[in-house]
Amino acid sequence: MHLFSENLAVEISSYYRNLALGHGVVPKVFTLVNGEGDQYLFFIDDLPFEKEGEKNQFLAYIVQQHDAVCYARGTLVIVEKNQQYIEFAVIDRDDAEAIVCSAQLTRDMDDKPIGLGEFEKTLVKKSSIIFGGLFAPIQLSEEKTEDFESLWLEMKAKILHRSMGL
Repeated sequence: MHLFSENLAVEISSYYRNLALGHGVVPKVFTLVNGEGDQYLFFIDDLPFEKEGEKNQFLAYIVQQHDAVCYARGTLVIVEKNQQYIEFAVIDRDDAEAIVCSAQLTRDMDDKPIGLGEFEKTLVKKSSIIFGGLFAPIQLSEEKTEDFESLWLEMKAKILHRSMGL
């Protein structure tokens, strides 16, 4: 597993803790890191796709265009109103296992997040993650490729880009 994958898991844990407890929001996020240490992070809800398959196709395009070594996707999982978790998975290009992290979220009577447990890390088979196959090569029409390139350029203002350093 790349060191970037381990670092990404730690970073996303802190990111979600800050967003949930500091800002009261738990967005669906996607982030990737390439071999040079460039990281891109954006909210999945900002994508203009209705179907999950279209989102995954776009995410696969981004993973491949940026030559990612790892990526992660996170969300809020609601089991019951009083049983909610923030979960994310980190997928490494060169490993058959993925890192899945989960922490219980506690809300007050006004439904504002007030507590977040420690993120528990588990290793699972990458193939068991619904979006675990974004490294698999995809074939896109020229039109679809142009649409995805345009969307990426449109999203630039909303994408957090930084270097994790080598």
